[in-house]
Amino acid sequence: MTINKPLRLALKALSYGGIEIDSARHMANLKAIDPLKIFYKTIDDKIYNGDYQVPVRIYMPDEDILTGEGTKGNTCPVLIFIHGGGWVTESVENYNRVCARMAKSTGHVVVSIEYRLAPEHRFPIGLMDCYAVVKAVYQNRMILNVDPERITIIGDSAGGNLTAAICQMARDRKEFVPQRQILIYPAVSNDYSEKSPFLSVQENGTDFLLTAKKMSDYLDLYQSCDEDRQSPYFAPLLAQDFSSLPRTLVITAEFDPLRDEGEEYARKLIEAGNAVEVHRIKDALHGFFALGIMSYHVQESFEIINSFLKGV
Repeated sequence: MTINKPLRLALKALSYGGIEIDSARHMANLKAIDPLKIFYKTIDDKIYNGDYQVPVRIYMPDEDILTGEGTKGNTCPVLIFIHGGGWVTESVENYNRVCARMAKSTGHVVVSIEYRLAPEHRFPIGLMDCYAVVKAVYQNRMILNVDPERITIIGDSAGGNLTAAICQMARDRKEFVPQRQILIYPAVSNDYSEKSPFLSVQENGTDFLLTAKKMSDYLDLYQSCDEDRQSPYFAPLLAQDFSSLPRTLVITAEFDPLRDEGEEYARKLIEAGNAVEVHRIKDALHGFFALGIMSYHVQESFEIINSFLKGV
C-alpha cells in the first residue's frame, strides 16, 4: 500500500518526542502477547559470556529437521537472529512470532539471542553477549549439530548493527569465520543530527515513526562514553577496513531514516571486494519486518532472504 496523504498525516501525528524508556519497553512488550506461541517448536538454552549466562531460544522449522531434506551430514542450516529495539527495548519473547515465522519460511533452525539491554548494560556488553553466542554456535558448543558453512547471522535495526559489528570483530579476532550476514534496515552510523551526511535522515527523520531524535536518544543510551561513537564496533560504517567480510544481504526500507546508511554500508562492502546484494523495499517503513506474515513487505523480504540463502 502506498503511503498516501491521510496515512502520512497519521504517521506524522505518531512521530513525536524522544525515548522514554519505561513507556517504550511497555509498548514493545505488548507484542509478547501471542495466542499462537503454544504451537512454536522451541528449546531454551544458555551460553556463557564470562560469568554471565546469555539466554537463547531455538526455533525448529519442523519436528524432523535433523532427518529431513534440510540436513547435510547430520547437520542443519542455522540462522542466528539478533533482534532490534535501539539496544534499549525488545526481547526474544517479543520476537517469538517473527522467529517462528523465519524458521518456517526459510527451513532453518533459528537461534534468537536475549542480549542485555542499555542503559543498564551499555556498549559493549550487549555486543559481547551476542558475540559469545555466535562464537559458541560456530564452535559447535550448543545442543545443535551445526556445520559452520551453513550458518547465517541476521539482525534487524540495532540487531543489524550488532550483526555487522560481530562479523567485523570475528574477522579481526580470527576466532571463527562467518560465511553470510543479513542486515535488515541496519543502524550502522553514529550521527542522526542535522549534520548527518545521509539524505534519508533529513527526508525521513521526522514523520515516519522512527525519528532522527529517537535514534539520537538510542545512541546516547547505548554508549558508555563519547569515545564509543568512534568505534567501528559501535558504528560499523566507521571501519577503516571493509575487506574479508561475509557474503552480505542488505535490505532497506524506502521511508526509513536509516535507509541511506545501510545502502552506503553495502557500497563500502562491494568496493572492498565482498559479495553483496542490496534490496530497497518500496513504500516500507522502518520496523516492517516485525509485522505479520500477511504484510506484502514481509513476504517480499522472505522471498529475497530465501533467494540469498539458496545462492551459496
